Amino acid sequence: MVKLEEVVDEEFLRQQEGPQDDDDWDTDSESETSSIASGLGSPDETLYERITALQDMIPASTRRSLASKYASASSWVKSGLLMGGKTLWVVSTSALLLGVPWALAYSEEQMIVEQERAEMMNQRAQNEFLAQGAPGQPQGAKPAL
Repeated sequence: MVKLEEVVDEEFLRQQEGPQDDDDWDTDSESETSSIASGLGSPDETLYERITALQDMIPASTRRSLASKYASASSWVKSGLLMGGKTLWVVSTSALLLGVPWALAYSEEQMIVEQERAEMMNQRAQNEFLAQGAPGQPQGAKPAL
């Protein structure tokens, strides 16, 4: 036959740590909250330390996954900005080295074309003036009665 004996765990018999006051909790709204605030954390604790303490809430596999995705995205952005800057440099220097001389030559040629047009108009005006014959009488005009 089996005999059962109750074994009491020492952990249940040990007194709990903390204050041994028999006072009831003060639940008045007028009570001070400084005792509660002092229990939340040390005043020397920084925001960074508080955030790093929260890392245990997120599983390690999720943290690794997020870290690798962040590293990949930042790498793509960094290389994109680097390539964009190099491209912008090449385009701007090419525009300065090729575009400015071309623009100056084009504007000079436009001025020459305008001068030639003005000379041709002056020449036409002189030809018409000389072709009329008499300087005071227009060509094809009838004498006055």
